[in-house]
Amino acid sequence: MRAVESGVIMNTTTAGPVSRGFGGNADESEDVRIPPLGLVGSLRIPKNAYALVVFAHGSGSSRLSPRNMVVARALNDRDIATLLFDLLMPAEEVDRANVFDIPLLTSRLADAILWLEGYASAAKLPLGLFGASTGAAAALVAAAKLPRRVGAVVSRGGRPDLAGNALDRVHAPTLLIVGGDDFAVIDLNEHALARLRGPKALQIVPRASHLFPEPGALEAVIDHAGKWFQHYLVPVHSGPTPERQ
Repeated sequence: MRAVESGVIMNTTTAGPVSRGFGGNADESEDVRIPPLGLVGSLRIPKNAYALVVFAHGSGSSRLSPRNMVVARALNDRDIATLLFDLLMPAEEVDRANVFDIPLLTSRLADAILWLEGYASAAKLPLGLFGASTGAAAALVAAAKLPRRVGAVVSRGGRPDLAGNALDRVHAPTLLIVGGDDFAVIDLNEHALARLRGPKALQIVPRASHLFPEPGALEAVIDHAGKWFQHYLVPVHSGPTPERQ
């Protein structure tokens, strides 16, 4: 795997953290509605959760995205809590323009982050964002707007270029993951990477296309994302650590 790195980041070639056998047995697992619109979501908090990742799905997708659900379950296996939710109301989904309305998507993501502040089991957990496609742009803008709350960002096949000038204000450690055959998106991510202000990396998954359907491609995404969150989403009193036992 080819990685383009900048700043103080983890070694993406080391072994991943040991799975704790989440296997569906969460300390908390429930369907939620996020105010003020009542956006539907699924919150899962493993018993020994040490961090929380909020997902921002891509264009034409939802909280039921098979790929994001697989990534979320894998993060649960690594003791990371997850929130998957719909960024758009059903009536809004029919208008294709809404999936490219980054300010709108960002506001919904910010609503979810604010709601989590009042959720006892999640409020004190270090928080990361996982964005796909246009959701990655929303995640980066949210990170720029909420620098004290967002501790790390991972983009899968994302469009960080759509974050615009917010890229220059993103200090949260950011990992951009792109398929090796997704040539146009690689170029967009390379330009966005240069503008990010914090620790950052561009990870290319060889022979993978935009949605990572190839054998082993999504597993590579999970491995890189898990290591990134593991490294940067640590309690305030702790420093980044390359491995969680």
